[in-house]
Amino acid sequence: MAHSVLLVGCGNMGFAMLQGWLAQDPSLEAHVVEPADALRARAESVGAKAVASRAELPAGLMPDLTFLAVKPQVMGDVVPDYADLAGGKTTFLSVAAGTMMASLAAMLPGDTPLIRCMPNTPAAIGAGMMVCCANEHTGEDAKTLSSKLLAASGIVEWIEDEALMDAVTAVSGSGPAYVFHLIETLGKAGAELGLPADLAARMAMQTVMGAGKLASEVETPPGTLREQVTSPGGTTAAALNVLMEGLQPLMTNAVTAARDRGVELGKG
Repeated sequence: MAHSVLLVGCGNMGFAMLQGWLAQDPSLEAHVVEPADALRARAESVGAKAVASRAELPAGLMPDLTFLAVKPQVMGDVVPDYADLAGGKTTFLSVAAGTMMASLAAMLPGDTPLIRCMPNTPAAIGAGMMVCCANEHTGEDAKTLSSKLLAASGIVEWIEDEALMDAVTAVSGSGPAYVFHLIETLGKAGAELGLPADLAARMAMQTVMGAGKLASEVETPPGTLREQVTSPGGTTAAALNVLMEGLQPLMTNAVTAARDRGVELGKG
């Protein structure tokens, strides 16, 4: 039996998910609400039925999942328009950063099944990390369907405690920016040693990409891989003598700062 989904908001993240869903399951009935003409046309180009407003959706539509992919600051304006879908078979899944399930529940009937998901930008190329948590009203079938759809964009994991979502955001949600900065700084370091800037940038990008791919495809822990590259007294050891003096506490402080900011935004 074909499933149906409703995607509210079809920006870059929403469209990346939509593409993955329809490529994985062409029989999926996908409806999209997106006010921007160009984004709506883009959604239609991959097989979705797209409309500009809630009022234009087919009468009686009751999707299995309603994905909320709008910016956190407009959730309060958008979500109440879909409250009539609650109470049926629909589970609401939000990818809005920092928006707690309690905030969503306040806009919907009290027994509404809710899932909160934190994706990251590599989901746009099917290499994302999606971490989800659900409220007590969410059934296993909804979780299974959510996992199946989200898996088109990368790896899916579940946690029980929503309070950990701020840590999830700090590690995998914000994490791509840390890696991009590593590529940026590694390339600049090479340029400062005399390499052509464009060559140094390509070397840095390929090195980080290749190292990440290697780490993901073998069972060897990253620490062991590091040791295998490091000859005693060699060039790598000289560099690591500098990095290992302060990188771990620096990274821990950075991730903690991101986590703490997430907590503050959630309270706001």
